[in-house]
Amino acid sequence: MGNVLDQPEVMLAALPSQQYHRYLLWVSLLWQKRFRLGLCGLVGAVLSIAIAFCLPKEFKSTAVLMPPDTEAGSGASILASLTGGSLSPGAAAIGGSLMGTHFAGATFVGVLGSRTIQDRLIDRFDLRKVYHCRTYFDARKRLAKLTLVDDDRKTGIISITVTDTDPNRARDLAAAYVEELSNIVNEQSTSSARREREFLEGRLKEVKKDLGNAESQLSQFSSSNATLDMQDQGKVMLSAAASVQGELIAAESELRGLQSIYGADNVRVRTVQGRIAELRSQLEKMSGSKATAASDLGSDQLYPSLRQLPRLGATYYDLYRQTKIQESVYEVLTNQYELAKVQEAKEIPAVKILDRPVVPERKSYPPRTLIAAFGILLALLAGVGWTFLEERWEQMKDDQPAKTFVRELMQMVLNRSAVKLVKV
Repeated sequence: MGNVLDQPEVMLAALPSQQYHRYLLWVSLLWQKRFRLGLCGLVGAVLSIAIAFCLPKEFKSTAVLMPPDTEAGSGASILASLTGGSLSPGAAAIGGSLMGTHFAGATFVGVLGSRTIQDRLIDRFDLRKVYHCRTYFDARKRLAKLTLVDDDRKTGIISITVTDTDPNRARDLAAAYVEELSNIVNEQSTSSARREREFLEGRLKEVKKDLGNAESQLSQFSSSNATLDMQDQGKVMLSAAASVQGELIAAESELRGLQSIYGADNVRVRTVQGRIAELRSQLEKMSGSKATAASDLGSDQLYPSLRQLPRLGATYYDLYRQTKIQESVYEVLTNQYELAKVQEAKEIPAVKILDRPVVPERKSYPPRTLIAAFGILLALLAGVGWTFLEERWEQMKDDQPAKTFVRELMQMVLNRSAVKLVKV
C-alpha cells in the first residue's frame, strides 16, 4: 500500500474520473508528509494539554427555589373587578396563574439581579479584591457574568447558579443570594396588608393611650366622690333611705303613744326621742338636705347623698361612656390588627429552598479533554494547510507575479528585522 501511494501515476491510470484523480493526489501528498502531520499533531497535543492545565478551575454551585406562594384567587379577583365580576371558574384559574405565581417568580428573578443584592454580596465577600476590580461597576459586571438565574415558566422553579474558582465560595455565594433575596422581600414588601397592619399598629398605640387616660379620669372621679356604680348605688341608697324613713315614722308613732301615757321625763320617752333624732340625722345625711356641690363630700360621709347622685351621675356616666368606647375601639382594633398580621404573612411571598447549595465535587471548567482534542485537530489542520501551500508554492513558476511578490515581501521583512537586531 505504501508503494502504491508513493507512485500516484500507477493509480491514476485506473481512475476513470478526473475528480478522483484530484482526491488521490491529495491523499498521496498527505501520505508523503505523514511524519510532518504527526509532528504537528504531537505539538498541538502538548500545547493544548499545557493550556488546558494552565487554565484556572471553575466550580458551579446551584440553589433551587420553590415557586413563591401567592394568595389563591388574587389575580382572579383583579380580573373580576375589571370585567364587572363575570368570570368563569376556568378564567379565574387562568387569571390566578397568570397574575400570581408567574408574576412573583419574575419579581424574584428581577430582585436577584438588582444592584442592591449585588452590592451587598460584593461587600460581604470582598469581591472587588477577589475579582481584582477597582470599582463596584466592574465587580457587578463580573458577578453578573458568573451568576445564572433561571426561571422555569412551566413549574415556576427558580435556580441560582454561581461559578467561582473556589468551590466553598461558590456555595456561599449561592446561599447568600437566597438569604439576601429573603431579606429584600421582607424589607421592601408594600402589600396592602402591611400598610393596614402599620396603620392599625399606630391607631392601637393612640387608642391605648386614650383608654388609659379615660380609665385614670374615671378612677380619680370615683375615688374622690365615692362612686362605684351609680345605678346600683342609687338603688341601694334609695332602699336604705326608705328603710330609715320607715323606721323614723314607726318611731314617731311610738313616741306619740308613749307621750300620751307618760310624761316628757320618762326614760322610755327619752330613749325613743334619741332614736328619732339619730334616724333623722341619718336620713339628712343620706338625702343631703343641704345643697352641696357635686364634688363636695364631707369628711364624715362615706358615700354621696341622694341629692348629689344626679349631679355626680352626669359626670360619672360621661367618663364611664368614654372609657367603654375606648375599650370597644381597642378591642376591635386589636382583632383587626391580628387579622392584618396574618394577612401580611400570607401576602409576603416566602423564599422556600428546594435544593440548598452544596460544595461542588467536580470542576465545571475547563473541559481538558475537549481542549486537547480541539488543539490536536487544529494542529493537524494547520499541518494539512502547510502541506498544500508548500506543494502549491513548488508548482508555481519563479517568474509568476504572485511568487515574486511574496519573495520580495519576505525579503523586506527579513531586512527590517536584521536592521532592528543590529541596532539592539
